[in-house]
Amino acid sequence: MKIKIGIADDQQLFLRSLSNLINSFKDFEVVVEALNGEELLKQLGMLKTLPDIILVDVQMPVMDGPSTVAKITVAYPSVRTVALSMKEDDHSILSMLRAGCSAYLLKDLHPRELEKALIEVQETGYFNSDTFNMHYRRLLRKMKVKKLNLATAKKHF
Repeated sequence: MKIKIGIADDQQLFLRSLSNLINSFKDFEVVVEALNGEELLKQLGMLKTLPDIILVDVQMPVMDGPSTVAKITVAYPSVRTVALSMKEDDHSILSMLRAGCSAYLLKDLHPRELEKALIEVQETGYFNSDTFNMHYRRLLRKMKVKKLNLATAKKHF
């Protein structure tokens, strides 16, 4: 049985190209495409069978990625969501992960890496890309430094 995929991205050419690419993978089938989060949620409500994984662009008009993922997470808890973006800043990554994403992928990743990530999300529930790991380690260091600075400041008072 094929893994069912949904995609929400506001760039039509990218959306259609990505859909064709994923449909070319042996074990995958795109079952829903949308140009924004609101359109995606409407389409999900009409489907008889939900996608297993939905790729969601971070920045979209009408309803952005974090809002879309948060609503999917509540309404369809069995559906896994994966962030897909050109942006790799802390705010974008953290907002998508806090909303409930299982992975954060950059749009310039290699097709084999995308296929690997989708398989891993389906099998384990998450995928940690090199980009995510790099940002995660940096954020942990930043938090550790902040805690150390707070502890030092408290000693002086």
